[in-house]
Amino acid sequence: MAMEDTAHRPPSKAFGDEVQVSLGLDFGTTNSVAAMVGSEGRVETARFIHDGLTDSVCRSALSFFKSDHETQIEIGPWAVDRYLADPMDCRFLQSFKTFAASGSFRSTAIYGRPWRYEDLMAAFVEGLLSKSEPFHSQPSGRLVIGRPVAYAGHAPDAALAQSRYLTALARCGFEDVHFVYEPVAAAFYFAQRLEKDATVLVADFGGGTSDFSIVRFSLSDEGLRGIPLARTGVGLAGDRFDYRLIDNVISPRLGKGSQYKSFGKLLDIPIHYFANFAAWHQLAIMKAGPTIRELRQLANASDSPEPLEMLITIIENDLGYPLYKAVSETKLALSHHEQAHLSFHSDGIDIDATIERAEFERWIEPDLKKIDQAVDLALEQAALTVSDIDKVFLTGGSSFVPAVKARFNRFGEERLETGDQLLSIASGLALIGQESDIHRWTVREA
Repeated sequence: MAMEDTAHRPPSKAFGDEVQVSLGLDFGTTNSVAAMVGSEGRVETARFIHDGLTDSVCRSALSFFKSDHETQIEIGPWAVDRYLADPMDCRFLQSFKTFAASGSFRSTAIYGRPWRYEDLMAAFVEGLLSKSEPFHSQPSGRLVIGRPVAYAGHAPDAALAQSRYLTALARCGFEDVHFVYEPVAAAFYFAQRLEKDATVLVADFGGGTSDFSIVRFSLSDEGLRGIPLARTGVGLAGDRFDYRLIDNVISPRLGKGSQYKSFGKLLDIPIHYFANFAAWHQLAIMKAGPTIRELRQLANASDSPEPLEMLITIIENDLGYPLYKAVSETKLALSHHEQAHLSFHSDGIDIDATIERAEFERWIEPDLKKIDQAVDLALEQAALTVSDIDKVFLTGGSSFVPAVKARFNRFGEERLETGDQLLSIASGLALIGQESDIHRWTVREA
């Protein structure tokens, strides 16, 4: 799914004596994309060749394993391969961007060594660049990296996330680093196709966050000019939709809602086990901590031990990834069909369920309402009404979900546009890197 080169209106003035290389990095919760703009002012997205197939998207995943008594690291689909080949002798991490703004996350132990967030991100970025065509290593020039308007997690600390990003990127050799809100980058990319002045609302649906930006663009002989009018965000998106499927389809089959006996009384199985279970990045923590012992005790005292024993098997046997894949495939199928079948069979666990799209949309309705509220807030910040928006650009993986797209029909279907949903942010970041007055587009403080 490599993107065609995209022409860029010339910036008002190139930085330095001549146009230099600029790199855009869309470091995402689920997937990451890199793009470059060189001396010709055209965008080229990084390409990753895996099993003979070329893709411009790299899964944001890490695998750690021992080889010749040394810790080895793989990223993206190669990390998945390594995990699937020997899950019992591999530490697999995904969605670790979720911890970027978390002050409670200090480090995670991998083969006896503490790995801080900065260590994980640096390892991933170094691997991503080394695996990419035609980059291979970081280019000299600007790096423009995206950041969400609102980070995921409880009480996120944006300044902490930015500090961690800078430390990790400096370790990768980048010195000229700029932060841009992800929907602003998507807006800048979309604006390349404008033929007249326009006020644009961009809705960016990632894996962990949904971000919104309103920018007024004007065209002139000096290039593209933009005035940011508003930005809002909410810490939910594709991963939350996966959670709804897990919570309503998978967890009830693994003991959610069952009871156990304690001192002669029947009590509900604590719900927090299933909240953690539905967050993919928590599975390794559940395996390493006291959770397994607690679950065994609950299963022994349960009125229905088999479901809890299946939950233990999934955690112990590192079946989180294939289960995650089954859920994601079901969600994708529901974007194209009125119903889909979720099927998961492994290690004696058999789960089959038919899910109606209408049913799925009821489950995600609370999340869709929060998305509506964030859009309304952006309009309020910009002092605009629905009729003042000329174009709405939907980007990100979850923009494929019909119920998500339908929330924007109030702007008029003729104003809605999509395209390059997974590549637009990285491309916009790289293009912004060519701007002489780059600070008009960057985040000035965390």
